[in-house]
Amino acid sequence: MSSDQAASSGPEGLLAVYDQALPAVYGFVVRRCADRRTAEDVTSETFLAAMDSVRRHRDTEPTTPWLIGIARHKLADHWRRAQRTPEPVEDVPDRGDDPWDAELDRMVAHHTLGQLSPIHRAVLTLRYVDDLPVGECAETLGRTVGATEALLTRAKRAFRAAYPEPQRQSSGRGGHA
Repeated sequence: MSSDQAASSGPEGLLAVYDQALPAVYGFVVRRCADRRTAEDVTSETFLAAMDSVRRHRDTEPTTPWLIGIARHKLADHWRRAQRTPEPVEDVPDRGDDPWDAELDRMVAHHTLGQLSPIHRAVLTLRYVDDLPVGECAETLGRTVGATEALLTRAKRAFRAAYPEPQRQSSGRGGHA
């Protein structure tokens, strides 16, 4: 019975895959957003756009990968809007001598990404988190491949410049956070 539901098309098909797809779509989005509220908004926009699509094209068979593709486009829309109206990024708490260096590195990288312009954040996320080829990054961002390669170069340079230097360990002074 559930395999019949998964194979159905139109709005009924979307409803049939909703429970299975929601955690995957939300998980995809939340890893690429600065906060959970934004992730919830983008996830909601994704399912609204999917419903509009299956109503217009009743033969569409919704699947989780199809929904994640819509989410990728909704994220790109969000990043374009954010480029016009930047949002403040919350500070990363100081972890001191936390033994989980990998977690700390992830947090510092996330914070550093948050300091970049939305378009730099978008291209780095698409290329290195989503592991998309430059051509697909260009398509998602609505740019040419050449312009996207140049943008990626500038974004990597900006990330390196914003990434904190590990001076605390080498200086032995550790004074401030």
